Amino acid sequence: MAYALPIAYALFLWWFCTGLIFYLDSLPARTFRWSMLGATAVLAAALGAIWWLRSDTGIVATYLAFTAAVLAWGFQEISLYMGYVTGPRKHRCQAGCSGWRHFRHAIEVNLWHELSIVAVALVIAWLVWDGQNHVAMWTYLLLWMMNLSARLNVFLGVRNVSEEFVPARMEVLKSFLTRKPMNLLFPVSVTAATVGSVLLFLSAAGAYTEHDVTSLSFLGAMMTLALVEHWFLMLPLPVEKLFRWTLAMQDGPQRPAHNAATNAVELKLVKTTP
Repeated sequence: MAYALPIAYALFLWWFCTGLIFYLDSLPARTFRWSMLGATAVLAAALGAIWWLRSDTGIVATYLAFTAAVLAWGFQEISLYMGYVTGPRKHRCQAGCSGWRHFRHAIEVNLWHELSIVAVALVIAWLVWDGQNHVAMWTYLLLWMMNLSARLNVFLGVRNVSEEFVPARMEVLKSFLTRKPMNLLFPVSVTAATVGSVLLFLSAAGAYTEHDVTSLSFLGAMMTLALVEHWFLMLPLPVEKLFRWTLAMQDGPQRPAHNAATNAVELKLVKTTP
């Protein structure tokens, strides 16, 4: 139970928070302002909790700090998908744009989003610097690292791009999604994630304190989830079935098969572009 419970909790938290983001993203655009205000309040509360728990290595504090880090990352997801924190570039690349020029344009699309991620990472590191409970910092950094890896893979080329699912408000992203059987970064990404997952679980198995066992189990579970998400970029799996519960929460008639929740699932898998 020392390992199973943290892993099960990490899986549940990822599934529930991801589904909630999909649901909020599928609502009418007039609700986005309130969703963004709520997400900002949650971010502030999460950062406050991380600071408050920085020196507490009890089991409850470990769970709360991990949860706070995931919620802080959720702010980044919501702010991007709802179009509030993106970048200075708002239009697609012209046909024939390629190479470093195309990569620079991709960065310009998400520049403010990337800077927001860096800013929150620095704040979290500062908050826990003189403490002993660092699980929030490592969780946030792991999510950032694997998110960046997935987005680079999508830019370089993967099988499952599904650009027809990109919502109209994110139309600019379509010119930065590349469909290829494989790219050279993908084997490196999945190998590194696989090795990282194994090492984290081995470290958890060899840890002596309950805090270390729980923290490393959390990180191992999140790394494994990131590895699975990378394989979703290549394998034709019906991932949307995991989040059908978000449709039941919506008011009014259901949308057809290509609905907003499915769109959000596809967007989550491709992780948008750099």
